Amino acid sequence: MYRLQNINTDVFLKEYWQKKPLLIRQGFTDFEDPIDEHELAGLTEEDSVDSRIVSNHNGKWTVAHGPYDDINSHCLGQWSLLVQSVDHYVPAADSLMNTFDFIPVWRMDDLMVSYSNAGAGVGPHLDQYDVFIIQGKGSRRWQVGLPDQYEAVRPHCDLSQITGFTPVIDEVLNPGDIIYIPANHPHNGAALEPCMNYSVGFRAPSQQEILSSFADYAIDNNLLSKRFKDRALSPRKFSGEIKQQEVAQFKALLAETLQGEAFEKWLPIFLSDNKKAGDESNQQIEEFSEQAMMEMLQNGEYFYRAPGIKPLFVEPGNSDKHGEDNFTFYILGEAYSGPIESAELVKNFLSEPFITEEFLADNGGQHPEFAPLLTLLVNKGYWYIGE
Repeated sequence: MYRLQNINTDVFLKEYWQKKPLLIRQGFTDFEDPIDEHELAGLTEEDSVDSRIVSNHNGKWTVAHGPYDDINSHCLGQWSLLVQSVDHYVPAADSLMNTFDFIPVWRMDDLMVSYSNAGAGVGPHLDQYDVFIIQGKGSRRWQVGLPDQYEAVRPHCDLSQITGFTPVIDEVLNPGDIIYIPANHPHNGAALEPCMNYSVGFRAPSQQEILSSFADYAIDNNLLSKRFKDRALSPRKFSGEIKQQEVAQFKALLAETLQGEAFEKWLPIFLSDNKKAGDESNQQIEEFSEQAMMEMLQNGEYFYRAPGIKPLFVEPGNSDKHGEDNFTFYILGEAYSGPIESAELVKNFLSEPFITEEFLADNGGQHPEFAPLLTLLVNKGYWYIGE
């Protein structure tokens, strides 16, 4: 179990989040890597795993994407193996990522894990998202600068770098140290020895992604059929002229769409829709009865949330027509509802990495409606029974 230390989260959110970089010494004391380089390499044998090896050999940059028939053939010169979404495969990696849940989980993307040999890195670059980078075994020198206009260079078609920058942080990180780098801040990390790094990345959807996904949802559900109207149309000198009032009408029509109920229904589906988490679960799914589920709880069994599963729910609004009747939460783009009487219990359940019978006792006893919900989520593979 990991516990984040040496950071005041209130101060961090007020003074650093999306504002300026921060070095956190010994954010994790006595840090233990949740995975080693051999296990990391083993993940790259799976077709569903997004992995790449970035190498600089004799001054030439190359990028090789997995899965690999022979991973060693790509490990040339100074090289780094980078694997995305390791939190979806390795429970300890998921636990490490969840220590940063003072940032809302719907903002979290995945845990990218890298292994580098001495001297390796991916070159100076910019990211469009915020990231916490945790130093595992070994050490790495990090340089971080401030946003500016930097010339982009592409030493390889799959590798984007920038020209030099002036660092405001230039430090060596040792196991358990953390560096926070806001979006669009230039940075460069170079391994001083073979080392592991863990990057907690955050989602930052673009306007294009938001509008595209919402449009797909509206089309799939036959929504947004309201058409443009101009009952106050009057003669004009030029028939090809679009009046400013008409421009404003089109804007208002689109704004009405974004302010409507359809957008509110779509948003939690979009933010929770991380299909790869469900697809990558390596837990064997069985069918349990509600009675068997409660008996296991009473016998002291633990129920763990599966790696990569991050349930979401929306704060009720003044216009929420259903808020008085039920409580709805979302997992992997699907909505689940239950009686509002059990909402507080379910919110606590969704926020805990595991539960036991004591959890129910601490939350007002065994609600009869909780057994079918737990049974459903276990049978779908979103929670599993611990050993």
